[in-house]
Amino acid sequence: MATLYVENVPEELYDALKQRARGRRKSISAEVLDLLSEHIPTEAELARRRSLLRQALKIQRSSSAAKFPFQSAEEMQREDRSR
Repeated sequence: MATLYVENVPEELYDALKQRARGRRKSISAEVLDLLSEHIPTEAELARRRSLLRQALKIQRSSSAAKFPFQSAEEMQREDRSR
C-alpha cells in the first residue's frame, strides 16, 4: 500500500478535517482515506459508471413515442378542463 504525505495544508483546512474526523470518531488519516475514496473514482468505478450510462442510453433509445403514446401535461390539463 502506498503512503501519501501532504505538506503545506492550510491551518483552517486542517482544523476542519480534524473536527470532521473527531466527529466521526476516526483518525485524520482514516478520514482522509474516506474522503478520497468518496471523491476520487478508481478505474473499476469509472468502468462501472460507463456501463450504467450505456445501459441508460440503450433504455432511452428503445423508448419511443410510437410505443408509448402518452399525452403531454398540457394535453391532460385541457382534457380535464373540458370535462
